[in-house]
Amino acid sequence: MKVKTILVSQPKPKVENSPYFELEQRQRVKIDFIPFIHVEGVSSKEVRLQKVDLKDYTAIILTSRNAVDHFFRIAEEMRFKVPDTMKYFCQSEAVAFYLQKYVVYRKRKIYVGKRTFVEMAPLIKKHKNEKFLLPSSDKLKPEIPTTLDELGISWKQSTFYKTVVSDLSDLENVFYDILVFFSPSGIESLLQNFPNFKQNDTRIAVFGNTTVKAAEEAGLKINIHAPTPQTPSMTMALEKYIKEVNKK
Repeated sequence: MKVKTILVSQPKPKVENSPYFELEQRQRVKIDFIPFIHVEGVSSKEVRLQKVDLKDYTAIILTSRNAVDHFFRIAEEMRFKVPDTMKYFCQSEAVAFYLQKYVVYRKRKIYVGKRTFVEMAPLIKKHKNEKFLLPSSDKLKPEIPTTLDELGISWKQSTFYKTVVSDLSDLENVFYDILVFFSPSGIESLLQNFPNFKQNDTRIAVFGNTTVKAAEEAGLKINIHAPTPQTPSMTMALEKYIKEVNKK
């Protein structure tokens, strides 16, 4: 069956030159963006109940822009003035760049990983005498605590925000040729919102091995998978598939 409509389970890109918009034009398909999950911050009271006192830490590990936002939100709610000596370990350049929203970049000690958490481990190991705080969501990738424990450092994880299933009731009678997922939480949201979901002719596109696993466990047939050596991005994987099925 030809592909005409695609639903991406994420917010609409804010940049005008997004690969999704280019894909839409090139392949003449309609792409909608609806977040299947969203983030809600926990209160400073909830953080205190986790026995976290921000002044006890000399370094912050930041894995996402959400982590940046909610760390500084909690700091403000606790009336904690983040010292200039605080060290920031950012998982990627995008996270480090986002940090400029809250600190004067050139005046802070900021260490930047390449992309994955495991790739950031050597940076953290060089500063093993620091006391690390990991502000994160309630859904933490298992390799993160494993990696930090293996480094033998002093660290603590604290839930600063939660991943929450969005209400998708508006989509009950809307059908797309392809549904695109980027996390197990997106699959969970689909099944919570539509417990009687039948895949039928809907194609499922997934990004990342954990999402593949969640889709398979949910009994979904995966038609498009990224990243692969041939298609390192989701848009490339979608375009390859669309070209193949639409020319038939």
